[in-house]
Amino acid sequence: MARPVRSIVLRCVWRTIVAAGLLGCVMLPRAGAQTTPLPFDIGERLRYRVTLGRLGQVGEGEMSVDGPEAVRGTETLILRSQVSARVGFVKTTERAQSWIDPTRMTALRYFKRTQRALTRDDEQHVELFPEQRRWEDQHGHSGESPTSTPLDELSFIYYLRTLPLDADTTDSMVRHYDAARNPIAVRVVGRDTLRTGAGTFATIVVEMRVKDSRRYGGEGVIRLHLSDDTFRYPVRIESSIPVLGATVLTLESVTRPPGRLARRPE
Repeated sequence: MARPVRSIVLRCVWRTIVAAGLLGCVMLPRAGAQTTPLPFDIGERLRYRVTLGRLGQVGEGEMSVDGPEAVRGTETLILRSQVSARVGFVKTTERAQSWIDPTRMTALRYFKRTQRALTRDDEQHVELFPEQRRWEDQHGHSGESPTSTPLDELSFIYYLRTLPLDADTTDSMVRHYDAARNPIAVRVVGRDTLRTGAGTFATIVVEMRVKDSRRYGGEGVIRLHLSDDTFRYPVRIESSIPVLGATVLTLESVTRPPGRLARRPE
């Protein structure tokens, strides 16, 4: 009985925080380009409480921005996420990292590790080559990317934070590095005010429809509540699966970066 519950909890929690993917970066602007601050920077730490349907709180999570670090000669920000959940005596942990070029909002490297009790760790290492529109994993598997500005599940969330997100708009985005995972439908569905451990936030509610046959059996729906301010914090991240119901990550605390160093081209 513990095994299927563990597996479902793991997939649910992980996809809630990264299934739609998204992030940010810190770097110097290119010569001659006008730049504006990104809504996130090195040193940002967002901590979450994780609840799972009727089970209530089952764990905690964190999203953070570190770096800079060079990847094949390009300075990148390191986007990190970690979610730990426990149901009874069964504990699971999901970790992900994305190395992103902040001047182009383009991922260059992606890593994910899933740790489950009584099973072998599941790891994924992907190198992305935007100029060549291709990717390659640690097993030598490769594929074509449909875009020269690819993103992974984690960096896509940070990318959403940079968008204007006008009311009543729908967009179809081809930004995932894996062609089979596109398009990603993004729709602004409204606004809400949320009280959390980190404070009270006016939020923009964004619904994402993502393709993932492995996690969702087809298409999954993620609902993000992003703070309606210059930071666009993911205040609440909602997902749902059959039987267990809704999984929610709710913001508990925010550590802001010491300076607004990241820039993006106008």
